[in-house]
Amino acid sequence: MRLGLALGYWGRGPDPGHLELAREAERLGYASVWTAEAWGSDAFTPLTWIAAHTSRIRLGTAVAQMAARTPTATAMQALTLDHLSGGRTMLGLGLSGPQVVEGWYGRPFPRSPLTATREYVDVIRQVLAREAPVVLDGRFHSHPYGGPDGTGLGKPLKSITHPLRARLPVLLGAEGPKNIAQTTRIADGWLPLYWSPLRPEVYEASLTDLPEGFMIAPMARARVCDDVAEGLLPVKAMLGFYIGGMGHAARNFHADLMARMGFEEEARHVQRLFLEGRREEAVLAVPDAFADEISLVGPRGRIAERLELWRAGPVTDLLVTAPDPHTLRVLADLN
Repeated sequence: MRLGLALGYWGRGPDPGHLELAREAERLGYASVWTAEAWGSDAFTPLTWIAAHTSRIRLGTAVAQMAARTPTATAMQALTLDHLSGGRTMLGLGLSGPQVVEGWYGRPFPRSPLTATREYVDVIRQVLAREAPVVLDGRFHSHPYGGPDGTGLGKPLKSITHPLRARLPVLLGAEGPKNIAQTTRIADGWLPLYWSPLRPEVYEASLTDLPEGFMIAPMARARVCDDVAEGLLPVKAMLGFYIGGMGHAARNFHADLMARMGFEEEARHVQRLFLEGRREEAVLAVPDAFADEISLVGPRGRIAERLELWRAGPVTDLLVTAPDPHTLRVLADLN
C-alpha cells in the first residue's frame, strides 16, 4: 500500500506549511501529493507550485470539479501540468452535488450523473490520445456543440500540443454504488471520500472484476497524539461540514454515504443540527466511532495496529491528511 499526502483546498488563504509538507513527503518516499477544490482555491495551481519545488512525487487532483471546466479545458490543464512536471500528473475528478454545481458554478446539475461523468471522461481520453479531432454526440458534452442556441459553425479539433502521455491516469471521486461500478469500467482509479476497513461489504458489490493496476485511494485524517478523542475533533469537524453543509436537506450524497455505512440515524441528526445553524452541536454529534473508523488517530502503537486493517483490504494508496511532519514520518516508518 502506497502512501500519499492529501493537502485538500485552502481555507481563508494559502497554508504556509503545505509546500514544506509536500517536500517532506517526497523525502520520506511518499508516492503522491494531492490537492482539491470546492468554492475557493483551485486544484491545479497549487500542484504546479509543488511541481516546481519537487522532482519525484506524483501530483494528483482529489478532486478537480467537473462543473468548474469543460472536459477539454480540464484535459488542457492536465496535459500542461504533465509536461511541466515530467509526467507526474494524475487527474482526479468529481461531479460534486446540486448545491455546489448550481449555487457556485451556476450550471444545472445533470439529471443523469452517470452519463455526464462518462461523457466527460470520454472527451478527456480523446484529447489525451490525440488520435483524431474530438467528436462526441453526447447528451451533456457534445463536440462540436450542436445545440439550438449555437451557430452550427463548430469544427472538430485536435489538441495543438502533443500530450506527454496518452494514458495519463484518470481517477473518479464516486460515492453511489452505480457510480463506483462505472468508475471501475471507465477510469484508472477510484477516490473514496470515506473508507472504513471494518466495513468492506459497503463497497464490495461495486468492486468486482477490478482491472489490473486499478487504484483505490481513499483519504484519511492522520495524527499521532496521546488523546484519541481530541485527535478526532478535526475529523468530526470535517464530517459535520460535509454531512450538514455540502448538500441540500433532501439530497446530500455525503450524508447518504454515511447512512449506507451503518450510521443513518446519526447522519440525519447531524444534518438537521447543521441546517438549523447549530454547527458546534452538529460536529459534536458526529459519532466518535464513525470518525475513528475512517481515520488514523492516536499513539504510534494504536496507529500501527489500525494500519494493518487498511493493508488487509483492496486499498492501493492511502492518502493521508496529516497536519505535521512528525505524523508523516511515523506513517512512513510504519508502512
